[in-house]
Amino acid sequence: MLDGLLPVLITMALALLVIGAVRRINLWRAGQPESVSLIAGLMAMPRRYLVDLHHVVGRDKYMSNTHVATGGGFVLSLALIVLVHLFGLDSKILAWALLAATALMFVGALFVYKRRQNPPARLSKGPWMRLPKSLLVFAVTFFIVTLPVAGVLPEDFGGWVLAVILLIGIAYGLGEMLFGMTWGGPMKHAFAGALHLAFHRRPERFGGGRSTGLKPVDLGAEVLGVAKPSDFKWNQLLGFDACVQCGRCEAVCPAFAAGQPLNPKKLIQDMVVGLAGGSDAKYAGSPYPGREVGQAKGGPTQVITEGLVNPETLWSCTTCRACVEECPMMIEHVDAIVDMRRFLTMEKGNTPNKGAETLDNLIATDNPNGFDPGGRMNWAADQNLKVMADVKETDVLFWVSDGAFDMRSQRILRAFVKLLKAADVDFAVLGDEERDSGDVARRLGDDATFQSLAKRNIAVLNRYKFNRIVTTDPHAFHCLKNEYKDFGGDYEVLHHTTFINELVKAGMLKLDMYKGGTVTYHDPCYLGRYNGEYDSPRELLNELGIELAEMERSGFRSRCCGGGGGAPITDIPGERRIADMRMEDVKATGAELVAVGCQQCTAMLEGVVEPRPEVKDIAEIVAESLVEEVH
Repeated sequence: MLDGLLPVLITMALALLVIGAVRRINLWRAGQPESVSLIAGLMAMPRRYLVDLHHVVGRDKYMSNTHVATGGGFVLSLALIVLVHLFGLDSKILAWALLAATALMFVGALFVYKRRQNPPARLSKGPWMRLPKSLLVFAVTFFIVTLPVAGVLPEDFGGWVLAVILLIGIAYGLGEMLFGMTWGGPMKHAFAGALHLAFHRRPERFGGGRSTGLKPVDLGAEVLGVAKPSDFKWNQLLGFDACVQCGRCEAVCPAFAAGQPLNPKKLIQDMVVGLAGGSDAKYAGSPYPGREVGQAKGGPTQVITEGLVNPETLWSCTTCRACVEECPMMIEHVDAIVDMRRFLTMEKGNTPNKGAETLDNLIATDNPNGFDPGGRMNWAADQNLKVMADVKETDVLFWVSDGAFDMRSQRILRAFVKLLKAADVDFAVLGDEERDSGDVARRLGDDATFQSLAKRNIAVLNRYKFNRIVTTDPHAFHCLKNEYKDFGGDYEVLHHTTFINELVKAGMLKLDMYKGGTVTYHDPCYLGRYNGEYDSPRELLNELGIELAEMERSGFRSRCCGGGGGAPITDIPGERRIADMRMEDVKATGAELVAVGCQQCTAMLEGVVEPRPEVKDIAEIVAESLVEEVH
C-alpha cells in the first residue's frame, strides 16, 4: 500500500512546493528592480547559511545546536527521501543515511518542542506552536517507512492499519514541511530565508564584512521613498518573508522597551501582509505597544501609512540598528523604516513635531538648530586653531560637527584640542566652511537635503590636502566614512577615541592614572554597531588604569541612549524615556562615572534627572589625566 502511494504523495508535495514557489516569487517580483548576481549568490548561499548566519544564531547556543540538528536533519532527509522513496534507489547505505538524518531531525525537534513548552514572550505563538509537532511527525513517519528499505523490518510489517497511520502522518508532515514552505506557515522562512541570503541587498555583510550606510535615493525617481509595498526593492520584499518571528529584534529594541508604538518584528510581519495582501488578524506575536492586533490591512499597491502601519511607528525608531545586529535572518529593518520615512518627508511633508523646523534650519543655516553659521568657530576664539582655508594642507582635519553650537559639547571639543596640541599633532579645521554632515536630515528621511549637504561638504574637502579626518561625533563619523562614498567623498575617517588611543600607544601623550571611582562605558550605536569600534575606547580607558564595570547591555548589545535617528526631534511619546532606561543600566553597575564617546549620548544621559552618575566624554577624562607633553 505504501509502495504505491508514497511516491505519489511525495510528487504531489514537491509539485505544490514548486507551484507555491512560483507564486511567492511573483509576489517579490512586484517590487522594484535591484541588480544581483544570481549565480554567485546561489553559490555563496551555503557558506552564508552555515557560517555567517550561524555566527548570529550561535549567540543562543541552545537554539544554534537545535537548528543545526533540526534544519540540517530536514534538508538531508528531504534529499534522501527523494532518492530512496521517490526514485526508489535500492541502496542500504542511502536507507541507513536516511534513518540517521531523520533521527537527527527528531532529536532537534524534541528540543524545539521543549522550548515551545514555556516560550519567551518575544516568540510568536499561533501556528509556530504546532511546528515542533510537525517536525516530529515528519521525522518519525519517514524513519518508520525507511526501516523495511534498510532491511531492519519486513516489508509487510504492521499491516494495513500501520500503513494508513503512516500515510496520514506522511501527508501531514509533507504538508507542513513542503506545502507550507511556499504557501504560508512557519516553514516559509526556510524557503525565503535561503534565497534572502543568496540575494541579500547588502552582500558586504557576509564573510565578516560590514555594510551600514543607507542607500541613496534617486532624486529623479517618480516616487521618492517607499509609499507602497511594491515600492520596495524586490529583494527587500524577499527579506521580509524570511522572518522567523523569533522576536530577538523585539527583545533589544529600545523604542519597544520604552512603550513607544514600535515592534520591529510586528513591522516586518506587517510588510509581509502588505506584499501578499490581507490583514494582521492571524499575527500571533507581541503587538506594537498601545496598538491592538487585527486592525492593520494592506496590499502591494496600497499606501502603507493608510491602514497598514501608523506613521508614529516609523518615527519611533532611533535607527540604533540593534534589531539588525540581532536578527538571525540578517533582515534590514532600519533600511525599510528610513525608506518609508523618505516618502512621508519628501513627498508628503509629514515629519512630526520639530522635524520640519529642523529640516528648514538645515536648508537655511546648514545646522539643525538654526544658529548663525558664521558663529561656528566662536567656541574656539581663544584656541588659535589653524583653518584649512589658510594652510591648505595638514595631517589631520578635525571635523568639529554641530557640537560647535552647544555649550556642553564645546567642553568636549576643547578637551580634544588640548590633547591634539599636547601630542603636537599637525591639525586644522574647516572653520565656517564646514556644514552639517547631513546625518539628521538623512535619518529623518530628507535625502535631498542630505545629498545637498554631502556634495557641498565634499566639494570643500576636495579643495584641501589632508591624510585623515578625525571627529568627536560618531554620527558625522559614520556619514563621512560610509555614506559620502556614494557621492565621491572617499576619506580615511577616525573617531576621536581611536585617534587618541593611537597617540597614547605611540607615546605621544603622557597620562597619569585615573584617581576617581568606578567607571562604566556606554557604547554609542553609530560607533559600535554601525562601525564596529568597541575596543579603542576600552583600551584607552585601560591605559588610565580604569577597570571597567561593564553594563549587561554593552558591546554589540549596548542599549541605545535614545538620541539617534532624529528621535529627540520627532519625540514620539511612550511609557518611559529610553535615556532613563540606559541610566538604570549604568546604576546597576555601581559606577560613579559613565564614560561616553558621543556628544549626542552625553546630552541624552545628562538629561536624566539627578541623582545619577556623572557623564563625561572620554576626551575629557583623558585630558584631565594629561601630565605633560611628550614630543
